[in-house]
Amino acid sequence: MTTRLLGRGSFVGDYSTWVEAEKAASGYNAPAILDRVREAALKVKRGEVAFERDSVCFHHEEYRWPTLACLLRIAAVNGGRLRVLDFGGSLGSFWFQHRKLLGGLREVRWAVVEQSHYVECGREEFQDEVLNFHASVEDCLREGAVDVILLSSVLQYLPEPYGWLEQFAETEVRWLLLDRTPFIEQDRDRLTVQHVPPSIYPASYPAWFFSRRRFSESVKRAGYDEVLRFDAMDDVGIGRFEGLWLERRS
Repeated sequence: MTTRLLGRGSFVGDYSTWVEAEKAASGYNAPAILDRVREAALKVKRGEVAFERDSVCFHHEEYRWPTLACLLRIAAVNGGRLRVLDFGGSLGSFWFQHRKLLGGLREVRWAVVEQSHYVECGREEFQDEVLNFHASVEDCLREGAVDVILLSSVLQYLPEPYGWLEQFAETEVRWLLLDRTPFIEQDRDRLTVQHVPPSIYPASYPAWFFSRRRFSESVKRAGYDEVLRFDAMDDVGIGRFEGLWLERRS
């Protein structure tokens, strides 16, 4: 079974295991992916385009309004201070897209946790007094406290997403903010392979569609309460993409 993602390729199959899906995919580590993302991110940094997402450049401002509202609310609770751990945040895509509206806060620290080759590139060409890069959650937290862990279209690409929910809870970071996360109404998760069009970059990788019931139960077991759920607007013909603002129970 194949489902089209408008302008972004397709989601294929219903695999039994991550290993099985991984064998049918090329993965994230292809050098061409970082090269394309870096090229686009430098255009954003230089002000040549408004923002980039997955190496695609956009020339007009566009914001993830519900996610931005959650971040601003967190900053308001903290007296104008916002310290974000952006897990899987590429070269700072979300920060660059929203810095115009977040930059006026009293204090902003945006820490991206990524694969080592992204961290190396980020530190060399993008790191500054606000944006910094780390190879692990532990390394990031050693640099200072964090208010919120952001996962924007990330959790569905992890081999053990429920294990990560538990690990995030163990950090004692108060809030977890998910954006562009896919849910289905079935009682089990569906594991697909996403194929990216060569016009973006030649790659494919496993991608989960989460059972809403199973995911909600896992969130509760991990020690989180749901603060807010919102529509993430993506439509791929499978389920529904949503955002979730979660608060860790004290």
